[in-house]
Amino acid sequence: MDANTTQVVKPKKWGIWILFASVPTLLCCALPVVLVSLGMGSAVVSLYSDHLPFLQWFGMNEHITFGLTAVILAFAAWLLYRPGRSCPTDPTLAQACQSANKWNLRFYWGAVVVWCIGAFFAFVLPIIQAL
Repeated sequence: MDANTTQVVKPKKWGIWILFASVPTLLCCALPVVLVSLGMGSAVVSLYSDHLPFLQWFGMNEHITFGLTAVILAFAAWLLYRPGRSCPTDPTLAQACQSANKWNLRFYWGAVVVWCIGAFFAFVLPIIQAL
């Protein structure tokens, strides 16, 4: 490759996999809690029993679900904040890189907030209610 040729590196698809892998936390705990809080408990029961019964596994195994998604979120944090991460020097590519980084951070912190809400309702609230 000569000095005048620039190599364009394709972006990694980690964000899509991380988002896909953290969906069970949303389906297990955060979405049902929001629906029940809005008075739609029967919709949750219908969703879990009639339409998507496989979702029961996530709720019944919430320790596994939350553990795996915590590992995935930790890996995502490492990808987003790892040392030596930089954008290209080409102005167009740099702008696209910075925009992608901004959206990745928004999605990541949104996923962390959803995970924390779900973890609160799955693990902390039952302890508080038992007191």
